Amino acid sequence: MSHHSPPGSDLIDHLQIDAIHRRVLEVVAQGKPLEQVMEFLCSQVELLAPNVICTVLAVREEGHVEPLAAPSMPPEFSSAIRGAPIGPKAGSCGTAAWRGEPVEVSDISSDPLWDDYRALAQSFGLAACWSTPVFTSEGRVGATFALYYREPRPVLPVHRAMVESCVQLCQIALRHDEHERRIERLAYYDSTTGLPNRSLLADRAHQAVQMALHRGNTGALLLLNLDRFRSVNETVGYSGGDALLKELARRMLAQVRPTDTLARLGGDEFALVLPDCSPIEAQQCAARLQQAVQAPITLPQGERLDLSAGVGISMFPSDGEDFESLLGRAELALMDAKRSGPANTRYFYSAMNEALDMRLRIEAGLRRALQEQSFELHYQPKLRLRDSALYGVEALLRWTDPELGPMAPDRFVPVAEEAGLINAVDRWALSAACAQLAAWRAQGLTGLSMAINISPPLIRQENVAGLIDGLLQRHGLEAGDLTLELTERLMLEDDEHAREQMHRLDAMGVQLSLDDFGTGYSSLSYLRRLPVRELKLDRSFVNDLEHDADNRSLAIAILSIGKSLGLPVVAEGVETEGQRRILLDAGCPFAQGWLFARAMPAHELAAWIDAQDPQSRTQA
Repeated sequence: MSHHSPPGSDLIDHLQIDAIHRRVLEVVAQGKPLEQVMEFLCSQVELLAPNVICTVLAVREEGHVEPLAAPSMPPEFSSAIRGAPIGPKAGSCGTAAWRGEPVEVSDISSDPLWDDYRALAQSFGLAACWSTPVFTSEGRVGATFALYYREPRPVLPVHRAMVESCVQLCQIALRHDEHERRIERLAYYDSTTGLPNRSLLADRAHQAVQMALHRGNTGALLLLNLDRFRSVNETVGYSGGDALLKELARRMLAQVRPTDTLARLGGDEFALVLPDCSPIEAQQCAARLQQAVQAPITLPQGERLDLSAGVGISMFPSDGEDFESLLGRAELALMDAKRSGPANTRYFYSAMNEALDMRLRIEAGLRRALQEQSFELHYQPKLRLRDSALYGVEALLRWTDPELGPMAPDRFVPVAEEAGLINAVDRWALSAACAQLAAWRAQGLTGLSMAINISPPLIRQENVAGLIDGLLQRHGLEAGDLTLELTERLMLEDDEHAREQMHRLDAMGVQLSLDDFGTGYSSLSYLRRLPVRELKLDRSFVNDLEHDADNRSLAIAILSIGKSLGLPVVAEGVETEGQRRILLDAGCPFAQGWLFARAMPAHELAAWIDAQDPQSRTQA
């Protein structure tokens, strides 16, 4: 005998409810938008109980409702209640949102809660309604889940179990959406000022340049840097510095057009993309921004500050047709403005190409270093936070040029990418790292794993899995000994060859780690699709853990996402005991940074390990 209810029956069993639960969770896991998830849920409920009309309303923080899903409700009804305020007599849904508890109305025609909406409901044949609030992770009512009936009736007991399950699903979907929005905001907006960050600015700049090329007009990129901000920040402290940046952002926003994009790049540096703008208009805008900065500021603590700012301007498309070129040339102009004293503005001009000459010198040095194999690897310990036990190292590329001296990776890696040399550099680094790990094993230093960053071009263009397999065999290593760190940029490019290489590496047993998690667009859907086995919490979130509550909550949110996906998180750049304690309390399992040890040459690392644990070596 079947335990399932016939279609159209009011008899609903738990197996059918569980089936809805599973199907909706699958849709959530696929990363579908909230509206699609809720629409799917309502459709599933209406298939199971054809005598009901199911709706989900979003409850905005401003205190009004917006339809999220109502597949069988006439569109005119949804339009009529869009923006309706919640309140003590606002129908079933508005009242449930107001009270924060379920509201059952068995007869709309006589219930006073529907006085203001009765005519609307009856015009669409709605006679009864049961609405239940759905709470956000912060305890606020974020939505309502409702069943409407076309005849007066109380709520059926079988519907109660179904609604209980559906409200749980709504809550899961709502909180998942909150996480996605928080991560998206983290990816594209500055947490202190609320302004767009570098990633969003780059996107807007690309659009503006393409528009200028299409229309045959010009635009500008302005780079603004506060004069002597470091000394001001030391005077007013972290909270005062944040209050100052927020006030400056508010002032500068008032001076730009709706089509312009004002962004904070970090620290005391702001940038502005001005589409459809002449050089004279760019100069006038720079002057307005400088005046806004120079107006005296009184902080909440009572300090009165007088500030100024330098501005560098590059014009597009004449000074460049891509964001990095325009930003680099605006930086050159800004440096020239700063050299001339405070509150100056300079345009980029061709003599500033000294910086481009430096890039050519770096490229020549890189080619020489590849030929002579004069790069080095330094190794930074990675530790388990709960007991400071060493479990691995990260290999970091170092280069000292005979003419240019020590070169930081953020100076030479972009040049290597532009010159098409980065794959050769990566291949050298992978080979050197595997050789060193094998040498340590031979010296009795067992149990170490090796992590190393590889650039997007290598995995996009080459047979990385084959390269790694050959290196492992040559040096007698296991696939599990190696972790490859990939950037979010690679994930976003969604390259088919790169995806295939990642899955091959994962099948071999090589661990893939997502580096600098949270600094780009971190979508949970691609974390599910791709074989990522570890997340690295970027040092930019760790830096202000002790002093910035927003930064702390964002870091904790990322740790929570890692935990929910079963992915361990490694915190980068841990420099203070306070940071270590906060991360440990938040459940972060692993970390690296100067608090534990700096990156060091191989022989120094071996000595460091011996000093930490004299019994660490095993007999070869």
